[in-house]
Amino acid sequence: MRNIRLLLCNGLGALLALFVAAAAAADSYPTKPVRLIIPFPPGGSNDIVGRMMGAELTERLGKQVIVDNRGGAGGSLGAEITANSDPDGYTIVIISVAYAFNPSLYKLRFNPEKAFTPVSILGTGPNALVVFPKLPVNSVKELLAMAKARPGALNYASAGVGSFQHLGSELFRIMAGINIVHVPFKGGGPAMADVIAGNTQVSLGSLIQMIPHVNSGRLKILGIGSLKRSPAMPNVPTIAESGVPGYDASNWWGILAPAGTPPAVVKRLNTELNAILAKPDIQKKFESQGAETLRMTPAEFGKHIRAETAKWSKVVKQAGIKAE
Repeated sequence: MRNIRLLLCNGLGALLALFVAAAAAADSYPTKPVRLIIPFPPGGSNDIVGRMMGAELTERLGKQVIVDNRGGAGGSLGAEITANSDPDGYTIVIISVAYAFNPSLYKLRFNPEKAFTPVSILGTGPNALVVFPKLPVNSVKELLAMAKARPGALNYASAGVGSFQHLGSELFRIMAGINIVHVPFKGGGPAMADVIAGNTQVSLGSLIQMIPHVNSGRLKILGIGSLKRSPAMPNVPTIAESGVPGYDASNWWGILAPAGTPPAVVKRLNTELNAILAKPDIQKKFESQGAETLRMTPAEFGKHIRAETAKWSKVVKQAGIKAE
């Protein structure tokens, strides 16, 4: 009995020592640079938002936040790298609505519900319907008329199979009853470049990604993908009011850490991110890009992810999308 008590005491002592060490590590966090994985190539909305938040976090944390683009498989490769990293807060990943698509599309080598700890949502923004400027249409209704008159003649570019651009476009195609052909690329940047060049004619992607090209005249915008008009472009009608009633597709961005990351570290990151998102200049940056900041607790963000995963899994099934 005495030996059992000694073993229990030793075990409890070791466990207490681990808790004390974890708490001490959290209190001093961070003591070295933090890697922020962006699971898509440069140029897309994840990259735009991720670099903005990385620069702000660098100032708030007092340590460099290093951006690391790791694209592939609809963002799941970058997520997997994060899932397999040490749960110490020094490797985090920015995710978007594409994260909610992946369980329905890929045989993931990690469990998305168990591999991560939600940290914070960052913001949300609708998609936008844009076309090559020389395409002879100036409204959603004119594009629909052209697509119905020439089934299969128009192509739409996306950031890849399973991306927000892909599923948002498929939802548009299904609801509008048209036949347009999907042309996938490895990231939102290459997809936009192809539409700008006129090789593909149409794209539906995050407004935050489209605005610079629309303002420069390299893309022509026809509609906004949310149910209400965007303050950034109040004169552009929604797709829903322009011939596709009920169409609604919005992107969102957030931060995850590997499961097992100390709660104190998660709380520190959530606190700093929410402080950044409360800054008027950051809110104006989001708004100027057709997006808006959001703030949630880690638990609220986890609930949001689960709801979005359920919503978009239905679209994947209805469209019959299969990962390549």
